[in-house]
Amino acid sequence: MLLLLLWFGQVLAQSADGRLPGSAFMGPATQAMQRDDTQNPAMLWVKGGEALWRAPAGTAQKSCAACHGQAEASMRGVAARFPAFDAVGKVPVNLGQRINLCRSRHQQAPPWKLESDDLLGMESYLALQSRGMAVAPPADERLKPFVARGREQYFARIGQLNLSCAQCHDQQAGKRLGSALIPQGHASGYPVYRLEWQGMGSLQRRLRNCMNGVRALPHAAGAVELVELELYLAGRGGGMVMEAPGVRP
Repeated sequence: MLLLLLWFGQVLAQSADGRLPGSAFMGPATQAMQRDDTQNPAMLWVKGGEALWRAPAGTAQKSCAACHGQAEASMRGVAARFPAFDAVGKVPVNLGQRINLCRSRHQQAPPWKLESDDLLGMESYLALQSRGMAVAPPADERLKPFVARGREQYFARIGQLNLSCAQCHDQQAGKRLGSALIPQGHASGYPVYRLEWQGMGSLQRRLRNCMNGVRALPHAAGAVELVELELYLAGRGGGMVMEAPGVRP
């Protein structure tokens, strides 16, 4: 009961300025599934990620824990600060890309395939360590041009339906698209277990689905354009409470 009250307390705090998380636009049964870790299907991926955290990998035969120790301490708040700037590549990277960079640079292990269970499991495990914390995009001057391009994408009309993200998630939020309520487009619950997918998916998968939905050619998975859009969404959701790993219809 205490956890339930704490959870609803977080949601109410988020709505004080008119912003609501994606979970606020779900039905009571799906909300209950997300709140209860014994019922949330994403916890299966979390358990897989926890095992991978401790397992030696690559030619270096090093585990994540060998460098970072207990994730509950060292990774607290980390997921809330992504995407972030990668000084080596000179581009922003999201959490999944950061994980793969660590694998290749420090473990000498091949990167996991995007949207693979291993990568989503590790993302989910790390995201869980920031659950209940505020989304805190980094105040990094190097990110400014990428954030600006992400904003341009958010307001740009695309596809055969000639729609922008803003037209749905700003102007039509709370209305229905078929049987589903249109959320405000805050990404504080990703990665998510989506009932439609019957599996986990990243924010990029959802963004690419939206692009397909308006009959636009989606960016390739992992493209910098998608990370730029993720950056803008992180800024737009700054201060909101992390819900990940979430459940969505």
